[in-house]
Amino acid sequence: MIVRNVDELTGTERDVVTPNWRSRRIVLAKEGVGFSVHETTLAAGSVNDFWYANHVEAVFVVEGHGEIEDKETGEVHALAPGSLYLLDGHERHQLRPRTAMRTVCVFNPAVTGREVHDENGTYPVGGVA
Repeated sequence: MIVRNVDELTGTERDVVTPNWRSRRIVLAKEGVGFSVHETTLAAGSVNDFWYANHVEAVFVVEGHGEIEDKETGEVHALAPGSLYLLDGHERHQLRPRTAMRTVCVFNPAVTGREVHDENGTYPVGGVA
């Protein structure tokens, strides 16, 4: 059994901070369970282009408001506490938080924890920064 609190992760290698977002990686590939779980906070007013070509991601919004745009179709969806989006088709997408947004994200396959987005906004499978 693994029990963790995100506050324990602050300032460790599991705490990844960029100008637009912060991701505290709670469960990673090294735990061997086939998925990873992250708490990610996105900065208000930021514009974030992502594309998980090698992963399926589910995101549950805990706090904050914003929107997600499917960059392939142009479809835009409002996000608020209780919203979930699932990138089951590896969609290129853009997140635009109006307020700070706190989310819980699940990735399959699991990430190692130090990945960074490449020029396409993609994480490599099993790659590290």
